[in-house]
Amino acid sequence: MNVSDPALVGEGVTALILEVFRLNGRLLAAGDRLVAGLGLSSARWQVLGAIALAGTPQPVAHLARSMGLNRQGVQRIVNELADEDILAFRDNPHHRRAKLVMLTSKGQAAYEAANRLQKPWVDTLAQGLAAEDVAACLRLVETLRRRLEVEADPE
Repeated sequence: MNVSDPALVGEGVTALILEVFRLNGRLLAAGDRLVAGLGLSSARWQVLGAIALAGTPQPVAHLARSMGLNRQGVQRIVNELADEDILAFRDNPHHRRAKLVMLTSKGQAAYEAANRLQKPWVDTLAQGLAAEDVAACLRLVETLRRRLEVEADPE
């Protein structure tokens, strides 16, 4: 592919986008199978991960934004997990109605258990891949994501 031909590069990006859609479907299905025994789904695991990786309790809107998802969908999952004592809410000093979301000890244990299952799975998936190829692919996907974020919110 010639970098100087925008039409060819555009076709390549279109093919990449379609492949990412297919990959996403396969990842969600594999994740569902991987964590089903923990009472989780890929969506629930993703929410737990966003909370754990945030480092400090966040409102649902911030979590949704960090995951690239809509607030309503994340709110539904957060409410379900709170009903199961996997997540808890605490008051937000900056906003009366937007509670902060945090993992309970049960939620932390579920997140850690999911990560223990993920490690050998991803190591098997990564067999035979070159680190440079993975790094280049990551850079490309991050670049496309950032461009879409700017397009969605130019501020």
